[in-house]
Amino acid sequence: MTNIRIGIQLHQQATTIQSLNDAAQAIDAMGVDTLFNWDHFFPLYGDMNATHFECYTMLAAWAVLTKHVEIGAMVTCNSYRNPHLLADMARTIDHLSGGRFILAIGSGWFQRDYAEYGYEFGTAASRLAALDKALPIIEDRLSKLNPPPVRTLPVLIGGGGEKVTLRLTAKHATIWNFIGTPDEFARKNAILNDWCATLGRNPAEIERSVLLETKHGVADWDAYVTAGATHLIVGMGLPWNMQLVQQLVDWRKTRA
Repeated sequence: MTNIRIGIQLHQQATTIQSLNDAAQAIDAMGVDTLFNWDHFFPLYGDMNATHFECYTMLAAWAVLTKHVEIGAMVTCNSYRNPHLLADMARTIDHLSGGRFILAIGSGWFQRDYAEYGYEFGTAASRLAALDKALPIIEDRLSKLNPPPVRTLPVLIGGGGEKVTLRLTAKHATIWNFIGTPDEFARKNAILNDWCATLGRNPAEIERSVLLETKHGVADWDAYVTAGATHLIVGMGLPWNMQLVQQLVDWRKTRA
């Protein structure tokens, strides 16, 4: 049977550092494969002025506090950091974690982050063009860093844009992530395979992941696997639903 990986994304809004760290360590101990936060500066729902924490400094802490789980930001916004600097940050967190960092990246979308932190928002097309330009720079800088990452960093690209995002995924990524229904996932998955064929990439080299929020999709785990997903990631805010995490761990055992 297909090897299924499971992950959790913790939303770092309306909570405390201690609560986030405790949750990260508990999830690590439960046998989850991947643990993510998100790359935003403000809450995305609920009280839009609630407490919030930056993701990369948090990932550095998680790298030391956890022992087994792979970690990353779902997903890093390309706009917020110089690509050379991002590569160096990723390499350093990979060393802090003993080789457990995933460089998950996308083009960005949340306008408040850009406006309040002074980044140029531009257009969806300009942000994708910037990502297209940054990816080879990141790859080149990773190849020059001394010391290099502990392992060849997995690169996750998030999104479903059929003309640009899935092309960039086929060219650069080792993991693809999508948010949508099982039917939507299956259709985008097929388009990604087409891009792999066009670019001469073996589609089996790209892990297929889906991000599910606790408010929808959690009953469709098997449907996503049928649609081609091999890595299911559930996003959650407070209160942390550790019972759901355990259900996901138990469900994975039935797929082994």
